[in-house]
Amino acid sequence: MTKFFLAVHVLAAILAVGPVAVAASMFPSAVRRSSDRGAAEQGTQAGGVATLRVLHRICRVYAVAGLAVPVFGFATASSLGVLRDAWVIASILLTAAAAAILALAVLPRQDAVLARLTTADPAPADAGGEVARLAMLTGVFNLLWAAVTVLMIVRPGSTTGV
Repeated sequence: MTKFFLAVHVLAAILAVGPVAVAASMFPSAVRRSSDRGAAEQGTQAGGVATLRVLHRICRVYAVAGLAVPVFGFATASSLGVLRDAWVIASILLTAAAAAILALAVLPRQDAVLARLTTADPAPADAGGEVARLAMLTGVFNLLWAAVTVLMIVRPGSTTGV
């Protein structure tokens, strides 16, 4: 059963977290292109907002699907008897931090930017550097997942043969 849990854990990480990482990373630059005055003059701003909606939907839907990653991660670690190993605990904490950044910062900021672009608000979408902060938070989210991936591969101090 351990191999099944591990396979589902890895597949969920690739198929759920990967799209979130890519779509969230694309969102800030798509905002900049969409809110560019030249784009508005060319009539492409509406297409940019549609792109932003798709990227945001990918982030939201795959974030929910990504809940399978820690679920099967816990199942795998439990069946291997490594739940108390330092590398697993560190991975759990980093995963929780990444999930918190996504749920509490990235997705709400994407919502706010989309709301601003789709209303008659004359303020630019990047008022006050909001898009730059969104890009930074997305980068932190991605770095946390990269650190978790490294921990899952290197497993410092692990004695399991899996």
